[in-house]
Amino acid sequence: IDYSSLSNKAVAFDQNLMSRARDIGGEKYAALCALAYRQTLAAHKLVKDFNGDLLMFSKENFSNGCIGTVDVTYPASPFFLYFDVSLLEAQLRPILDYALSPRWPFEFAPHDLGTYPKANGQVYGGGERSEVNQMPVEECGNMLIMVAAMDILKDHAPFEGKYWQKLDQWADYLVSHGLDPGNQLCTDDFAGHLARNVNLAAKAIVALGAYSKHCAKQGRGAQASTYRDEAHRMAKKWIEMANDGDHFRLAYDKPGTWSQKYNLIWDKVLGLNLFPQEVFDKEVAFYKSRIAKYGLPLDSRADYTKLDWCVWTACLSQNKDDFDLFMEPVYRFVNETPNRVPLTDWFSTKDAKQMGFQARSVVGGVYMPFLIKEWK
Repeated sequence: IDYSSLSNKAVAFDQNLMSRARDIGGEKYAALCALAYRQTLAAHKLVKDFNGDLLMFSKENFSNGCIGTVDVTYPASPFFLYFDVSLLEAQLRPILDYALSPRWPFEFAPHDLGTYPKANGQVYGGGERSEVNQMPVEECGNMLIMVAAMDILKDHAPFEGKYWQKLDQWADYLVSHGLDPGNQLCTDDFAGHLARNVNLAAKAIVALGAYSKHCAKQGRGAQASTYRDEAHRMAKKWIEMANDGDHFRLAYDKPGTWSQKYNLIWDKVLGLNLFPQEVFDKEVAFYKSRIAKYGLPLDSRADYTKLDWCVWTACLSQNKDDFDLFMEPVYRFVNETPNRVPLTDWFSTKDAKQMGFQARSVVGGVYMPFLIKEWK
């Protein structure tokens, strides 16, 4: 092995990555990227299936140990979209194959593939037995967004043909159930069930918009038109139903509440143009009044927040100054937290203490700014 050559390549990679991160978000943001890089990759296992295709499995560290959790892959996806989209493909393929099998009986997307290291069937919530404690809108939205993002951002579309029927099924599910979700869990399941979740509805809407754009690129004009029209219709209704004056609500039927609308970032990243700029501007302006010492709380129910979502929400801003305003307390948390553990993604905005979780791949979400072309 040519150690010297490999070492030089590694050093050059590190230098280029840190230079890019500094250009995007400054020195403090670059430090966060460096901290998240190894952890994101290390929380996965890369294997080959019987056909020689790559499969990549995450482990849901420090919770229930699920393998291949869709809403763990989702927040980490910016990392893989930027560095190596084939690794994101390798994470989605086993989910799609599982959903096609007779083992998965539901019309919505699975949550996971089992308990690490065995990918032998969903264990979360009702598993393969019932719809109890499932995340139907969450996981359908996640899968459609990630499949579409690979094509839209990287011209990488490996899933046509075999999976079109399944993907269409999930898109149809969102048309029927996405605008006004029933009482269900989302990826922030530690906050409990919530009906009429506005941020979850936003995910359904951008997922349909993204999938429409993917269909259009693949020559499926009829499907592209149908899902594009539905996404625009739902976005207009969302703005009306969620409006709470100077911001948008946590749930449609809960005036006086608010939440981070981090799912909206895909409208910006994928160029969907579903929501007018006024929506982003109003939310960002409101968030500024709610930033605590160690970050923006996840929503009005508690003082805790999520590292990945804080970065995504910061990306909703129009300019670098606002991005820095949101990111400064996040860096302060990383630097001052009293918990000396592998990077946590769930922490208190009041005292920087770890709420739960550590060493998870979701910290790959801090690379979302790499998918933003430029700041105004």
